[in-house]
Amino acid sequence: MSVLKKFTMEYGFKTTPKLLYTAISTPEGLSRWFADMVDTMEDVFLFKWEGSEQRARLVKFKENEYVQFMWLDSGHDDHTMEMRIHNEPVSSELALTITDYAEDADLDFNQRLWDAQVKKLQRLFSA
Repeated sequence: MSVLKKFTMEYGFKTTPKLLYTAISTPEGLSRWFADMVDTMEDVFLFKWEGSEQRARLVKFKENEYVQFMWLDSGHDDHTMEMRIHNEPVSSELALTITDYAEDADLDFNQRLWDAQVKKLQRLFSA
């Protein structure tokens, strides 16, 4: 099993913490930007993309602040993904900080994928 490398990315938003939290924590919100379809059964989320799917358990959350998912199908017992909302004092925008893990060979691809997905999310709040 290969070692995963932790990476963090930050994005700005002009919205409220409540609206951004809804977009990162609910099946409906996540289906609008993160995956093609998201279903839940209690604390397990099923993310579906073009012909593939992954399950993740919601392991930690604080309303309007953060969510942390643990991927159940990754082969890595501690593979988590966290999305955290915080205020940017200089710009008065909200920031969404994403912490994820990837193999060295996939790091650039995963970062570009996050950029593309978050652009979809940012467009939801600019319309």
